[in-house]
Amino acid sequence: MSDKRFPANIISSTAVEPTGSFEDSSASGTWSLQEAFTYVKAGLWPTAGNQKPLIEDVFSTYLYTGTGSALTITNGIDLAGEGGMTWDKVRAAGYDHFLHDTERTGQYSIRSNTTAAQISNVGGSPVVFNSDGYTLPSGLSPTGQNIVSWTFRKAPRFFDVVTFTGDGTGNKSVPHNLGVVPGFYTAKTTAIADNWFSYHRSLGATKYVNINSTGAAQTNSNIWGDTEPTDTHFTIGTGLNVSGRTYVIYLFAHDPLGPSGDGSDGLIACGSYTGNGSTTGPEIDLGWEPQWVLVKGYDLGQDWTLIDTMRGMTDSSSARLNPNNSQAEASGSLFAMQPNPTGFTLKTSGFALNGNGYNYIYIAIRRGPMRAPTSGTEVFAPVAYTGDAVDNRVITTGFPVDYLFATSRALSSNDGNVFDRMRGAKQRLVTQSTAAESTMSDNYYVDGLDSNTGFILGGSGGLNSNGNTFISHAFRRAPGFFDVVAYGSDNTTSQTISHNLTVTPEMFIVKVRDTTAAWGVYHKDVGNTAILRLNSIGGPLTSVDYFNNTSPTETDFTVGTYFNGQVGHPTKYIAYLFATLPGVSKVGSYTGNGTSQTIDCGFTTGARFILIKRTDSTGDWYVWDSARGIVAGNDPHLSLNTDAAEVTGDDSVDAESTGFIVNQDAATNVNVSSAEYIFLAIA
Repeated sequence: MSDKRFPANIISSTAVEPTGSFEDSSASGTWSLQEAFTYVKAGLWPTAGNQKPLIEDVFSTYLYTGTGSALTITNGIDLAGEGGMTWDKVRAAGYDHFLHDTERTGQYSIRSNTTAAQISNVGGSPVVFNSDGYTLPSGLSPTGQNIVSWTFRKAPRFFDVVTFTGDGTGNKSVPHNLGVVPGFYTAKTTAIADNWFSYHRSLGATKYVNINSTGAAQTNSNIWGDTEPTDTHFTIGTGLNVSGRTYVIYLFAHDPLGPSGDGSDGLIACGSYTGNGSTTGPEIDLGWEPQWVLVKGYDLGQDWTLIDTMRGMTDSSSARLNPNNSQAEASGSLFAMQPNPTGFTLKTSGFALNGNGYNYIYIAIRRGPMRAPTSGTEVFAPVAYTGDAVDNRVITTGFPVDYLFATSRALSSNDGNVFDRMRGAKQRLVTQSTAAESTMSDNYYVDGLDSNTGFILGGSGGLNSNGNTFISHAFRRAPGFFDVVAYGSDNTTSQTISHNLTVTPEMFIVKVRDTTAAWGVYHKDVGNTAILRLNSIGGPLTSVDYFNNTSPTETDFTVGTYFNGQVGHPTKYIAYLFATLPGVSKVGSYTGNGTSQTIDCGFTTGARFILIKRTDSTGDWYVWDSARGIVAGNDPHLSLNTDAAEVTGDDSVDAESTGFIVNQDAATNVNVSSAEYIFLAIA
């Protein structure tokens, strides 16, 4: 990453706030002097690689299993150099929420679900804060327990940790380093038992709520001194400013628009809404898609509800934990919350999130990554494996999986399975079928995508049947490469759908979820007037009903009546979007020459995934991958549109460092002279 060099007049943290702008030589673009001043004033700029904060640099949800010994959590967050807070919770019942921060010694934890003072860690060893995460002592890593951790790094416009000691002199003004007005903060005395007194911008400085309680918001001007926070200070009232009493305060910014002012780099939002008691609940506009949401009904006695996309956040069921108690994680429709490219929608009538006429506050954190990948291995993994019938088997990909294609290489009954994080790990679609999605049992197919390093197989059947061979293709969503969008129909002639690809999609696949209908494929080289069908060998079909004769843009794509509620009046759809990212992926087309030709994708180490479809005539959707072999000889391939076993006896593709080679072979006909083909390749 390049360094940002700020003009001398803003390097001093005591400088007068400047105006205007200057041009930075890096690809990050122009910073206003006011914007740079905010960071310098916070004491965090300039530093090596001065970049506007990205969410993957300052926040992480990490899932792990306790070992009973010291355990290092490597999540990429620099706590040693920048500071911050860690929050760990065993997902089973009876375990407290443990919070540690760099402003207090890692020896002591405080617990959000209790009023108790800070306590020494079990076993007496401290949490160690590292440059890429943190290390838990053995006492906080119970053997065999599934645990979730949330890490918050100190950063302007996102999060800060402050400690102070009361002086008993009345209202106390305390400085912070957010650089913007806080949206939420919570204060906990560390030496004695007391509540977690919490401010939220939607309640104002005369009210407070307690994180450790189900209670409604209370009115008391002495807690915050009836004084709203500013971008540099917050106020502790006489009710908390007791002489000699020590506190730690965690502050969360409200900054949905970010430094740019257009939402492209906003990381966090604190707001409120009123429930309607319907499964088509309020839609909360953040300007970006969330990955972590904390909600509290503040005018009724309700738990705090914490949901994140790693554990599950979907339109049918979400996994929730309650910061105010030690109960086990629970999943179900009562907590259904649908993330979308610009916010989230409540999909439940339950009181925890959407009681009719009740009011709620929330904190929402943006989904990442926000940085485009530089290598295909960061976002795509083909894995060939043999079933072993062992429950909860993790298939390692090296990253969290957002989309998964998994299929038997021989058995037609287990072919063409598609799962994704947006719909939930157990909701299956099948590439060669027009069928609606179906819910699979825990012990038969994919048991979970709640892993930072792969996906989890369940039971002894399906995709883990003993001795059978399988191939999986795992994708991670990332700017410029791949995105997943779930949307609902509005039953009009066309609908424009937002996405987070950040570039124009060159290929996208759409499937109705709740009724029988074909898979639709848009490709830039086929055009917006025609559709290909993933489940069919057929060529393009032309109709305004598919994409409304409208090409996608870097912010949205358009669907016509076929994908907007007119086929049996379905309501739910899923879309998978792909683009060319130099050195990582290539969406393109070629004309056959009848012999052999190199398809140059701009890669340096060759393609690890190749999808080819003939478009001027019939032809299968052929898939090759490096896990099964893209070599000089024969290469195993599958057809997404059939349930046939893989074919191993032809040499239709070969390896090539810049992309791949296609050979004309009668078995596949992927290079017939003058024939037209589309392809997707991943390095």
